[in-house]
Amino acid sequence: MQKDNISFSKYGKNFQEVLAYLILEDRPFSEQIEEVLDVSFFELNYLKVFVSKIFEYRTKYKVHPTSKIFDSIIRTELDDETEATREQVRRYFARSIVRASSDSEYIKSTSLDFCKKQKLKEAILKSVNLLQNSSYDEIKGLIDNALNLGIDSDYGHDFHKDFEARYELRARNPVSTGWQKIDDLTKNGLGKGELGVVIAPTGAGKSMVLAHLGSQALLNGNNVVHYTLELSEEVTGLRYDSCISGVRLGDLHSMKGMVYDSIKEVDGRLIIKEYPTKSASVNTLKAHLEKLKKNNIKIGMIIVDYGDLLKPVGTYREKRNELESIYEGLRALAQENECPIWTASQTNRSGLNAEVITMESISEAFSKCFVADMIFSVSRTVEDKNTNQGRIFLAKNRNGPDGLVFPLYMDTSRVKIKILDSPIQSEEKRPVNKLVEVYQKSKRQFNTAKNEGKHNDTNSK
Repeated sequence: MQKDNISFSKYGKNFQEVLAYLILEDRPFSEQIEEVLDVSFFELNYLKVFVSKIFEYRTKYKVHPTSKIFDSIIRTELDDETEATREQVRRYFARSIVRASSDSEYIKSTSLDFCKKQKLKEAILKSVNLLQNSSYDEIKGLIDNALNLGIDSDYGHDFHKDFEARYELRARNPVSTGWQKIDDLTKNGLGKGELGVVIAPTGAGKSMVLAHLGSQALLNGNNVVHYTLELSEEVTGLRYDSCISGVRLGDLHSMKGMVYDSIKEVDGRLIIKEYPTKSASVNTLKAHLEKLKKNNIKIGMIIVDYGDLLKPVGTYREKRNELESIYEGLRALAQENECPIWTASQTNRSGLNAEVITMESISEAFSKCFVADMIFSVSRTVEDKNTNQGRIFLAKNRNGPDGLVFPLYMDTSRVKIKILDSPIQSEEKRPVNKLVEVYQKSKRQFNTAKNEGKHNDTNSK
């Protein structure tokens, strides 16, 4: 068999370049293909050098190199190569670290299949000579060994082999909530793969808060997919219009030109998809997201309004088990799409007139709390609604402190939500006179925010 004639050439240059970088970026895959890959399969010399250096490092140090380590290797350890090859390797590496490929699974499976077939062919050719000597056991050993090469050997994070990976900084890529006070406490918002839950009783403004969070993501240049299981797509879209433009919901139609001028400058893309209540499951959302990704829409945030209205994937005897499975599914969906997901949950009756809503007021399934990375509640009494006031309670925060209550300004007529100054702590943590002082200060800020709203109304008219 002529090895020189065997290469990845039929798959093209892009296939080979992505494959080489996957060998660097994906340690389990690198370990898997190393057993069956001959670097001569690469058609281009700079890729042969690139992959050879990865395997040399793995052999010498018994760990897999990170991108930062490999950057140092190609800067200092290519002296034996020609100047042209050195330059090609470095340029290729610089291009690769900023290029993402949606075809990685295809490239991994195709290249593995190709390499394993070559190993099996070699074993069969060697077996021809052994057959003449009736060396059946040796033939069986050769074939079995060839078949076992390149099988998936990923047992998870290897403590020794993945040593370098533990010290590589992982980017959360958080998306801002639009509230500086909350961002400061949560390390700049909700990160990729994380689930945030807004808790509020019926009519308190859960959907308004979700529209606010989605609008902030859009203004920061993220693509947002908003699933609504209660409101129509058009009503949801109008709330985004109001939040971004500052125009009252009741004035949107008469001020359509001004609204359009506000939203046309927004960098992010918004997709609103409506499903009837309890008609869509997490799997339904997953299928829709796959369609968007096939159309090259990169998803920056997902909003589900709201999780309690999704249909469970399986059949459960109790509602709390249904809800638990839904929220676990949403958390998994965030991880699979590497973006944050915000949803909402309704409180039980105890939360209707509560000054501060805690996690104990979550309807049906307290286990939602275990799954979520961030939870905050919105509480608004009847008096609060009449005066555009309320409170936000940061109930859970994996990335910082929690248990803090913030005074809130919430004007639902224009989807305007602001958090005011310092948190109000419980009486056990702060003296009563301090609470009064903070309350009075927040009152002054509230009045300021209210006056700003009136001033904006006057200008818009």
